Amino acid sequence: MNDAEALQELLMALRRAFVPLPDTRVIERPGWMQLVTPSLRDGGMNEVCLAVLDPDEADAVIDATLAEYRDLGIRFRWNVGPDSAPSDLVARLLARGLRAETTIGLAGATAGLTTAPPAGVTVEPVDETNVEVFTDVMARGWDMDPTPLLAFHQRILDTARERVPMHLARLDGRPAGTAAGAMFQRSAYLMGAVVLPEARGRGLYRALVAARAELAVARGIRLLTTHARSTTSAPILMRLGFSEVCRFTVLTEPPPPSQP
Repeated sequence: MNDAEALQELLMALRRAFVPLPDTRVIERPGWMQLVTPSLRDGGMNEVCLAVLDPDEADAVIDATLAEYRDLGIRFRWNVGPDSAPSDLVARLLARGLRAETTIGLAGATAGLTTAPPAGVTVEPVDETNVEVFTDVMARGWDMDPTPLLAFHQRILDTARERVPMHLARLDGRPAGTAAGAMFQRSAYLMGAVVLPEARGRGLYRALVAARAELAVARGIRLLTTHARSTTSAPILMRLGFSEVCRFTVLTEPPPPSQP
């Protein structure tokens, strides 16, 4: 694919990788896409995926959107990508107390990524037999309540296990990492990867990338895309051969001040 096609695949994957829960609301209109899922209060499927706003109307839309998430007590994020508007959207969101982090849209060929895991590391697909273990690791890694997260993962197994495969990584037999992917016709989107702190630096993240690449290859998919943090996963993926396609600013609520 050329750069424009890779960008289109990445933007499409970012916005179409979700598996709705019964209470998920998808708010979509020209220039706008938003997910609201009250049952996942700790995050996940609570985000503004696309915002192309008229400068004169942007403040009112921003205020109404933030008020809804805050009233529901939901952890959410607002993605500002290369097709967002107005140009000062990030500044407007920062002025309302959100904090910003840079993430990088990456793309890479599946060829050469399907390597064997290092010694002591194993990766297995997630099904009914290990979904609770998978959920526990992900909840610990992302600091989330495991109960609604388990319901979400069971929903994926029930309705979208082929489209959104999940993987569990173990280090010396101990569950220590998780990842998921969304399979599209021309690309596979890597998401949800986390490795517990005590297991980092042992090759689990790379093994989870390889497992999803292998699955993509088996389905005839030659391109992987992802939305990676600039200070953590992005450098690893770039060493594996991924290239930068675009940059996003992801804005979230700061954590509440710690209690004395």
